[in-house]
Amino acid sequence: MSGHLGRFLGVLLAGAALALSLRVAADDYRLRPQQIAPDVYAVIGATEDFDTRNGGNIVNSAFIVGSDGVVVIDSGPSLRYGQQLRQAIARVTDKPVALVINTHHHPDHFLGNQAFADVAIGALAETRTAIGTEGNAFAENLYRMSGSWMKGTEVLAPNRTLSAGALAVAGRRLRLLAFDGHTGADLAIFDEASGVLFAGDLVFNQRAPTTPHADIAHWLQSLTALEKITGERGFRVLLPGHGQPASDAAPIRQTRAWLEWLAARMNEAARAGLETNEVLALPLPPQFANMPMAVEEYRRSVGHLFPAAENAALGAAQ
Repeated sequence: MSGHLGRFLGVLLAGAALALSLRVAADDYRLRPQQIAPDVYAVIGATEDFDTRNGGNIVNSAFIVGSDGVVVIDSGPSLRYGQQLRQAIARVTDKPVALVINTHHHPDHFLGNQAFADVAIGALAETRTAIGTEGNAFAENLYRMSGSWMKGTEVLAPNRTLSAGALAVAGRRLRLLAFDGHTGADLAIFDEASGVLFAGDLVFNQRAPTTPHADIAHWLQSLTALEKITGERGFRVLLPGHGQPASDAAPIRQTRAWLEWLAARMNEAARAGLETNEVLALPLPPQFANMPMAVEEYRRSVGHLFPAAENAALGAAQ
């Protein structure tokens, strides 16, 4: 009897250990920084939507190792992500984090701020305001979409206002580039030493852009400017907000092509008097049909953008 009991307890303990190991594995974002230039590292997220499998790890974060410290660009979608990003940085360098930069106010880019509560967190003034007013609603939505990965996550707004121009920090010289279009305030960062351009969500690479706060006309203007402001030699590496790094402007051109098509689709459908359901049923063009998240983001963008196109068409007809 005791032998049977011992084996039974052994099975229970083994099962508990397995469950614990699976839980630990499930809570691990498995962040693996990849070096994209000397002393510059990126953590590349999946080209997916938020869900309980990826825990919101669909975003690109990055960090620059300077002579005096580390600059982090975007802190990720949760407290847990931010903590694991900080651990990943510590595996690369023992230098302290000097500054965290939030490129804009979408939740996958700033909800990891809590893990950096002891350092300066900077953003454009409009981004700071937007995080303060919309951050809690964003966090609640990610709790619904990503589940337990979000445990303990609370909004920590940036505590430093950044503006366009040169910024010397951690022994690096950065050029801060203030735009809008994807949101009301979009910050791109150019690291002069490495030639890396951190484009934030102004640029997507092989992933359909998101548009919940988009002004397409402004966004297109920003993309045009983005290609022109990186100096005579241009950037060496482009890191988009979502998708793989690139060595040329192809992701900028692809993002522009999607936005131009999307705006034309909305305007043409509105002028034709189509109903929303009819617009949703229209097929994607071949060039975008197989792009990750194209169907999903197109459907969302119809909801975001088509009412304004209808109003514009109605006003033009009167």
